[in-house]
Amino acid sequence: MDALSSTFVFPLSDTKPLPSPITTTKTSLSPQPRLPLFTVSSFIKEKSTSKNYKPSTYPSKPTSKKSTPLAPPTARPVERSLPAIIFKLFDDIINNFIDPPLRPSVDPRCVLSNNYAPVDELPPTECEVIYGFLPLCLDGAYIRNGPNPQFHPRGPSQLFDGDGMLHSIKISQGRAIFCSRYVRTYKYVVERDTGSPVIPSLFSVFIGLTASAARVAVTAARVFAGKFNFVNGIGVANTSLALFGGRLYALCEYNLPYSVKVAGDGIVVTLGRHDFDGKIFMSMTAHPKIDSDTGEAFAFRYNAMPPFLTFFRFNSDGTKQADVPIFSMARPSFLHDFAISKKYAIFSDTQIGVNPVDMIVEGGIPMRSDPEKLTRLGVIPRYAKDESEMRWFDDEDGGNTVVMVAPNILSESRLCSDQSGLCGMRVEKNRYAYAAVGVSIVAKVSGMVKLDVSVSEDDRRDCIVASRMFGPGCYGGQPFFVAKSPANPQADEDDGYVLTYAHDENTGESKFLVMAAKSPDFEIVAAVRLPNRVPYGLHLNKL
Repeated sequence: MDALSSTFVFPLSDTKPLPSPITTTKTSLSPQPRLPLFTVSSFIKEKSTSKNYKPSTYPSKPTSKKSTPLAPPTARPVERSLPAIIFKLFDDIINNFIDPPLRPSVDPRCVLSNNYAPVDELPPTECEVIYGFLPLCLDGAYIRNGPNPQFHPRGPSQLFDGDGMLHSIKISQGRAIFCSRYVRTYKYVVERDTGSPVIPSLFSVFIGLTASAARVAVTAARVFAGKFNFVNGIGVANTSLALFGGRLYALCEYNLPYSVKVAGDGIVVTLGRHDFDGKIFMSMTAHPKIDSDTGEAFAFRYNAMPPFLTFFRFNSDGTKQADVPIFSMARPSFLHDFAISKKYAIFSDTQIGVNPVDMIVEGGIPMRSDPEKLTRLGVIPRYAKDESEMRWFDDEDGGNTVVMVAPNILSESRLCSDQSGLCGMRVEKNRYAYAAVGVSIVAKVSGMVKLDVSVSEDDRRDCIVASRMFGPGCYGGQPFFVAKSPANPQADEDDGYVLTYAHDENTGESKFLVMAAKSPDFEIVAAVRLPNRVPYGLHLNKL
């Protein structure tokens, strides 16, 4: 999931040795190189604890029952102090008597149903290969990030709100170890220790005028009572993963990055929240772009207050460079993503804006379309010192402008390179792209296709050169390409495998699939039964 889950292939064999005193746990698997030591700004103490689609034909377990829980089943301790009891009482009054009738988009009973329902954490667990075999060239970790609420929401909630959970499958010598674990954000730790949700979500706290005012008052009281501190960040880390500067980060639009790693035994560990030596305040995009040639990362943040857009970059070692505030963006725009080329960064100032007032008065989400606003593109040199080098381009409908209307749920970042590692927007040209096939307005991936992007407008060939549907009631995630021999420059671009998670709603089972990229129907090479259900992600097309 860009969308909001993100998938990531982490090639452990390419990482640097980890300096002492930090060590990794030994297992019966063959020895793996250790991961790099990271410097973090804060630490979290964890408690022990073609168009002819072909359906998938991998084996499934017919006796399994459909699983549609609405909340994680594990009971957690609840704080019993007098202030906590009083705050919970006010929360219940707001949720039961003040909240307006909830729209389906913010009703937890709708949002968190079926395979969108959260799951419990799962320690590293060996998986059964139920079909085929895992190629020996697959050596690393495949990680998916997505929202997974720690507690069932007591009031309005959106899919964006859930705590980030990383679903990792570590593969080595034909064996697979699966682990599901929360990103230990400040919000997660505070609520875990309290035993209930206490930190409001930016997307759901302002639903209805009276309820919004009441929630703000209760939140302020909690802050004054020392229950939590806004300075430590109140966001989650549920959107995507990015590897730059030798570090792997779990990201969210309204929080700072959290550094994570996969230990030798397959467990996912949160290392800490990063402000890059105090050079980033509060948030950054969840979709930074990495230049594979230079190792640099380019990012931005958008705000509800001027400057509405700020552009910045990181050196190959992860050192953040100076901000470039863009004051020529006159009003807030919902900047979900951007793009880079060899020389420029490109931003879209669209008709979709952010208006919290509408959310407070009408309910729903804060993003609204302004039909009177003219969409434009902003182009700025990658190494610009200030916004004087920013150029804006707009165009009325017609002419030679190409307008994409609802281009499915796959973004341009799926144009993958033939290298393993982060599959983000690359600056090199590729012939093939692997895309997800969406189901109407529901954020479910019913299949995947392989596109030959070298086919021109005048070419009579079909640009779809391979396809597969997952079958009735089966849905997957975004496809991810891994080369058989990434170090071989003579290898064909599509000589490798396509990986994804898939869930069968008929049986309640989730599987990890390995498919042949060159096969016209994405022939399944291996299917791994996962010991835990993997919920659908928020961004199924972002990585």
